Amino acid sequence: MLKGKGKETHPTTPVVGWREWIALPDLSVPRIKVKIDTGARSSSLHAFDIEEFKRGSLTWLRFSIHPLQHSSQSIVAEAPLVEYRIIRSSSGHLTQRPVIVSRVQLGSFHWPIELTLSSRDEMGFRMLLGRQAVRNRFLVHSGSSFLASR
Repeated sequence: MLKGKGKETHPTTPVVGWREWIALPDLSVPRIKVKIDTGARSSSLHAFDIEEFKRGSLTWLRFSIHPLQHSSQSIVAEAPLVEYRIIRSSSGHLTQRPVIVSRVQLGSFHWPIELTLSSRDEMGFRMLLGRQAVRNRFLVHSGSSFLASR
């Protein structure tokens, strides 16, 4: 049994690789490659053409996603805006990003996560799955890829 900060992780805890394929069913994204980034607190999705609109009394966002690297295929998605949050990038730069909630599917596991929307055009992955999304759900094997999504 592994221990840390009051939580016990049992040997039956699922193991994922440092990169995996996931689906975002609430956003109609059947497949997107993600980097499991335990150094990032929050999860981030590459989005562009972000626009706010009202649906009833709620503020929603409509945005486009390129789920596959090096592909021009895009998906237009909509989600309620949770809030705007100040996020510090890995380079230390602060930006204000919109936050949404979406269900994630990784292998046979489904759960909701918060996602910040940002331009990740220059990044190697269209999405980062941060430590809040994987905490108490998975162990991350830093030397392997696609363990849960082959």
